Amino acid sequence: MRWTQAFIPTLKEDPKDAEVVSHKLMVRAGMMRKVGAGIYEYLPLGWRVIQKVAQIIREEMNRAGAQELLMPVLSPAELWRETGRWDVYGKELMRLRDRHDHDYVLGPTHEEVITDLVRREVRSYRELPLCLYQIQTKFRDEIRPRFGVMRGREFLMKDAYSFHATQEDLLRYYELMRETYIRIFARCGLETRVVVGHSGAIGGRVAHELMVLADSGESCVLACPDPACGYTATDETAEGTVPPGREETEALLPLTEVATPGKETIEEVAAFLGVPTTQCVKALLYRCDDKLAVVFVRGDRDVNAVKLHSLTGANDVEMAGPEFLATKRASGVVPGYCGPLGITPDFVFFDLTVQRLRHGVIGANKPGWHCTHFCAERDLPGATYLDLVRHVAGDLCPQCGTPMTTFRGIEVGNIFQLGTKYSDAMRATFLNADNVEQPFIMGCYGIGVTRTVAAAIEQHHDEEGIIWPRALAPFDILIQPLDVKQAEIMEVARQLEEGLTARGYEVLMDDRDAKPGFKFKDGDLIGVPLRVTISPRTLGKGGVEVKRRVDKGATLIPVEGAVDAIIRVYESCP
Repeated sequence: MRWTQAFIPTLKEDPKDAEVVSHKLMVRAGMMRKVGAGIYEYLPLGWRVIQKVAQIIREEMNRAGAQELLMPVLSPAELWRETGRWDVYGKELMRLRDRHDHDYVLGPTHEEVITDLVRREVRSYRELPLCLYQIQTKFRDEIRPRFGVMRGREFLMKDAYSFHATQEDLLRYYELMRETYIRIFARCGLETRVVVGHSGAIGGRVAHELMVLADSGESCVLACPDPACGYTATDETAEGTVPPGREETEALLPLTEVATPGKETIEEVAAFLGVPTTQCVKALLYRCDDKLAVVFVRGDRDVNAVKLHSLTGANDVEMAGPEFLATKRASGVVPGYCGPLGITPDFVFFDLTVQRLRHGVIGANKPGWHCTHFCAERDLPGATYLDLVRHVAGDLCPQCGTPMTTFRGIEVGNIFQLGTKYSDAMRATFLNADNVEQPFIMGCYGIGVTRTVAAAIEQHHDEEGIIWPRALAPFDILIQPLDVKQAEIMEVARQLEEGLTARGYEVLMDDRDAKPGFKFKDGDLIGVPLRVTISPRTLGKGGVEVKRRVDKGATLIPVEGAVDAIIRVYESCP
């Protein structure tokens, strides 16, 4: 491919709306352009990288025995109503209505569609296990699209679905998919970790996520540093033990009301009473669908809304606003002064951090007043305590008790054990070996293809641009003749181009009549693994220069035998 014939519209400046490196570089390198909020066109250079990722996925999924198909982007609402997700999925579900007033969905995922297909076509256990996958456009109506393709509304995804006759067979295949995902991302040149994940709107009790390690990652991951343990989970799903705020040795005193006029936040109350926030009990008020939940945690900690979602079974969980709280006055909850004694909301939950308090501060459930000397064991007899907080670095590992560390990650893949969630709802059954009808046992496995491209850039870049892992690069080798008007230079460039192409390498020749510095900057920006430079200076020395993108310096090699030498250097690229 000649640069003068290619469509690679590079830019010098970062796009104004870009916040992360991958978004900036994908636009500047001419890989994509924005059409609307969270919606992008993928230009030839970007599409070549996307196809590289997709091909690795195909090869490994086929190796695992999965079969590729293609399902429609648009699916009828009736299927979503069967599973209840028409009402449950939330505002991210893009709902449409056709000219006949029939409701449809732009698929964010395809559990309903694939389950409908299999229930119509598969009747016997002899046809199981079965795994079907597709690589296709998905749409989720994100409330705030950001970070380029990492949090877009339209994106390319590989989604796979497996069907099994027994739970044991699902577990076997789940482990096979875990190993398959590890191979996929290793082949992509990405450093990843498998972590305990949250199933969210997909469902199922067991889920894991594949995280690309990157400082810019949206996800916070907690990990046990003890290699013999290896516990790793997102902060949405992590369990653990919160270390005590202080040693509790003083004698107990009676619960005492104290005036705290105008002090509504934990920080204000703690400062006013001269106690640390670890000695205060924080009341967090949530609207769970149409019900009020009050969660009590230690003053220095925050509630994990994912855990609250699981406890209440609510579709929507969010902080309760004034209008909603006004409808719940009969509960006795007083915002800013809420305590655990004498209130009657729909749900009351106590975190384990509250259980250990003996000299705590709680709200008195009347404006301007708190209570001191709170002791959970004495003042809340019979209360149930749960792990409800979002864990942080320093909390103790739930498996071995070692203080955990944190790192940032980008979720690029996830696997779920769905069980019979969809087959029960959609009456998708088969006949087992005893000729008895039973629901399919299902698994689900997703990879964000375009997100993987962005994650690769987040993990592999420098101040000059992208540094593609060899497996994902849009081209293998960039040939840069520095004076395209000199016949000798262009003849050497042409011979190298033909020789490398004949050996199966993808070559981009920068045949633009431009200054060397301009061409070098563009070359570094698009991140091709190996650059070959031909100039009057190099030919004067009888050779051409080769430079790996990951290196600072270049090496001179003789023109004679240059193709073989270039290939050897290319094969050493990461």
